[in-house]
Amino acid sequence: MLHLIEALLFISLMFLAFSFNRGSAAVFFSLLLVSLLCAWHELSARMYYERMLRPVFQKLLTTPKLAFSQVAIIFTYGALIFLVGTLQVYFRQIRYSWSVGCYVAAGLFLIFFFHHLMWLRSPRVGDSGSKHSVGASVKAELRIIDRIRHQEKWWQPVLILFLLLLPQGLMFHARVLYLYISHAQGGLQCTMQEIGFAQGTVGVIAFSVGIFMGRSLIKHYSLERLFWPMALCIVLSPFVYLGMTFWPPQALWELCLCTMTAQLLFGLGIGICRLPVSAISGARYRNTINMLQIPLVSAALLVPMAISGLLVEQLGFSSYFLINALCGPVCLLGIWLLRRV
Repeated sequence: MLHLIEALLFISLMFLAFSFNRGSAAVFFSLLLVSLLCAWHELSARMYYERMLRPVFQKLLTTPKLAFSQVAIIFTYGALIFLVGTLQVYFRQIRYSWSVGCYVAAGLFLIFFFHHLMWLRSPRVGDSGSKHSVGASVKAELRIIDRIRHQEKWWQPVLILFLLLLPQGLMFHARVLYLYISHAQGGLQCTMQEIGFAQGTVGVIAFSVGIFMGRSLIKHYSLERLFWPMALCIVLSPFVYLGMTFWPPQALWELCLCTMTAQLLFGLGIGICRLPVSAISGARYRNTINMLQIPLVSAALLVPMAISGLLVEQLGFSSYFLINALCGPVCLLGIWLLRRV
């Protein structure tokens, strides 16, 4: 299954590269297909990882796995955007530049596909076809979620998780638009290379360092003791972009410093999301925390990310980031009230 999904991912990346000259609808469909296959690949890789390694080895490889995940983000969000920006300067065609960039990404992905095809052993575990299929895994997770839904006050940690991530969700895509949009439209008018380096490389590295620092703090202190400091880190991140609207960075190092600060704060605080997720899973399903964390965090971010573009268009970046920053204290107040219920 893992090899099949990787083959389909390569084909979908090639189709995405081809679709840039076929209109916005083709690009949207291609991106949707790539996203769906990436989610399936994450699920299949996790299943393979859990079946091939004993729990003690899984724990030892948690940090390297996280590190390589961040390296992959640096490549796609940093190096790839930098490459597309360079091609845009050379070819003077943004669609063609993105098409070439996607072809390069597909070619590199094909190398990893052949590497996995040659070296990954096929798992041989009893009746693996029935108990360890993707469909069986999805059905098991849906049954767990249905049981959790019948717990008393299950909505309370769900709302806390949503309020924790609301400021970040509003900022998630708006920050990139702010960096790219022209001065006449209220943005910083950064080049693709500057965005790829400042946001996609320096920012992602800072986010990774923040995650590592957060995990280290969680090992030494309880999540309950760290809740408010880490929650404060999450809501402080949008204030960096609010400050950038008043005092725009004039040099690349200033831009990198701002993106580094914002991403470091987000990475430092994101670990606290484990507390409401563990409350959602309940005492009987503690082993489902890792399975629930990614889909719940993604779902909490989805709504604010979806409406952020419309709000930016209506309000402008200065007013939008002001509202984005001010909703942080409001969210903290809401979380405090919910935790007292």
